[in-house]
Amino acid sequence: MDHVAHVRSHFEDAIALKQRMAESLAPAIARAGVSLGEALRRGNKVLACGNGGSAGDCQHFSAELVGRFERERPGLPAIALTVDTSALTAIANDYSYDLVFSKQVEALGREGDVLLALSTSGNSRNVIEAMKAARARGMAVIALTGRDGGEMAKMLGPADHHLNVAHKRTMRIQEVHILALHCLCDTIDNVLHGEAP
Repeated sequence: MDHVAHVRSHFEDAIALKQRMAESLAPAIARAGVSLGEALRRGNKVLACGNGGSAGDCQHFSAELVGRFERERPGLPAIALTVDTSALTAIANDYSYDLVFSKQVEALGREGDVLLALSTSGNSRNVIEAMKAARARGMAVIALTGRDGGEMAKMLGPADHHLNVAHKRTMRIQEVHILALHCLCDTIDNVLHGEAP
């Protein structure tokens, strides 16, 4: 195997997908970013959930808001529901792993808050349950999915946002998800600083 050519093919595939997604996703990302910025300006918060690599993306996104992205500003309220090991293990043990995020949404979520829900398949049961809990709390949902959007796509309402990466490979979906999250952070900062797009 030519390992150099194989690695190069990963770059080429990623570039091609990002170019294709720039056309279809840019408007949806911008709308979702404005919605997040307005919610944060009202004093609401963001709760983020996902599994595996998506859990890492939730933590990355929350850190960009609580700390800073590319400009100085006060910290913004964002919580990754993936980091409290005591809560996660207690809920999984006492109830079910399917409820590890929804129980936290029920405890922490308030009307006007936003749930950032990540799943490359769109079918992660615990993320779906978190979406149900968010809806019951009067929260908007921003869903980052892959493939055909799965069950999560079918659950979204008119106040929600769907950022779907229509691709089969998990790593490619995740690569676009992290770019989308950075675009959301940038749009949030622009909204909070009153900058026109």
